[in-house]
Amino acid sequence: MPVVAAAVCPHPPLLVPEVASGAASELDELRAACLTAIDGLATADRVLVVGSATTDATYDGRTGGSFGPYGAPTVRIGSGDPVLPLSLAMGGWLLDQSKAAHVSRAYRAVPVDAPPADCLQLGKELAGGNDRLALLVMGDGAPRRSEHSPVHLHPRAEIFDSTVAQAFAAADVDVLAALDPELATQLQAAGRAPWQVLAGALGELRGELLYDAAPYGAGYFVASFS
Repeated sequence: MPVVAAAVCPHPPLLVPEVASGAASELDELRAACLTAIDGLATADRVLVVGSATTDATYDGRTGGSFGPYGAPTVRIGSGDPVLPLSLAMGGWLLDQSKAAHVSRAYRAVPVDAPPADCLQLGKELAGGNDRLALLVMGDGAPRRSEHSPVHLHPRAEIFDSTVAQAFAAADVDVLAALDPELATQLQAAGRAPWQVLAGALGELRGELLYDAAPYGAGYFVASFS
């Protein structure tokens, strides 16, 4: 059965109010957009959170995640040891805040440098399962959009992010599949591999872009597919 719904969200730890502390309100719009997109996954039989990490790994829904390294040791997800990489821990935290919190979940880490062909093949395999699967795809754009970015300004960062945003709005899997991994590495756009997994799984779903901005000079997108 094909994927029945999908959402794309970024994974800055500042989305967690306890991490952001006094600056939490600065990302209220982004946080609300994420929850709107994830609410659309509530009718699926299972949600798979897909995000980038250093290695390929699969985790069950009980696996733990912690925001202690980001200054919020009391904020945790799951019941097991906190081993989830940031992208998946952030996805799990957002799921817990949403209307899809009750849906069975699992996590899949994709190497940030995974070849596009491998990502697309994984997406196709995920779409070939028997249950009504929803994907929560976690990925940041380029953190090089301004002079005040986490990494110094790159002249191609805004063009790259604009291309990605337009592809989400149009559910254009061909554009997502064609994203250049070398350029994404230069721009430090951590979402490239997970987005290409989505491209392999999306099928005939239609896209809606809910958020496209670069607070703090880093590109963040939220999109919903149904």
